Amino acid sequence: MKRYYRGIVYCIGLIVLALGIILNTKTGLGVSPIISIPYSISKIWKVNLGNATLCIYILCVFGQFLLRGKKFRSFDLLQIPMSFVFSKVINLFNDIIVINFSSLYLNVLLLIVAIMLTGIGVVMTVEMNFIPNAADGLTQALAYRLDIKLGLSKNIIDMSSVLITIVIGLLSVGQVVGIGFGTLMAVIGVGRAIALVKLLFRNNILAFAD
Repeated sequence: MKRYYRGIVYCIGLIVLALGIILNTKTGLGVSPIISIPYSISKIWKVNLGNATLCIYILCVFGQFLLRGKKFRSFDLLQIPMSFVFSKVINLFNDIIVINFSSLYLNVLLLIVAIMLTGIGVVMTVEMNFIPNAADGLTQALAYRLDIKLGLSKNIIDMSSVLITIVIGLLSVGQVVGIGFGTLMAVIGVGRAIALVKLLFRNNILAFAD
């Protein structure tokens, strides 16, 4: 029964995380770093955002294999079907949510909501100790390989994602796609949101799951 409740919290967390990511893209202020690569690909080559995200997440799993070597577990391959499901949720929200705020003030408010939802989704999924999000798994693998703290590893992954996105945009269409003020806010804000959610709600989430 305990695993059943943890599974419910985990699934809800995935939905909340996907919602936060999509709302971030709808602000028009710039997307979060880890989604910036598939977002730029989807915009430049008119590829489905969910499918682009799935491909990038599969590459994240492959990256974990390279970084962990013999420490890579067959269990970690479950991140691939999880990423498939996550990409479908991304597509669903991307299709049904239509937001075109003309006000910068409203877009900033939406960005704050998106960052908070992302933080909530991360806490709900990570604290259940189920299959990690592929991007989070890559962050953990890099921290293991370089023997550094998880926060620093996250910064490296974020900066690398932004750099790759910039290169893709400049080489393909001669301009940066998807990177903006919202990207910087996500880099700073998501970590703070995760810390806040843990401080205020972690015990409640774990109590429900137990």
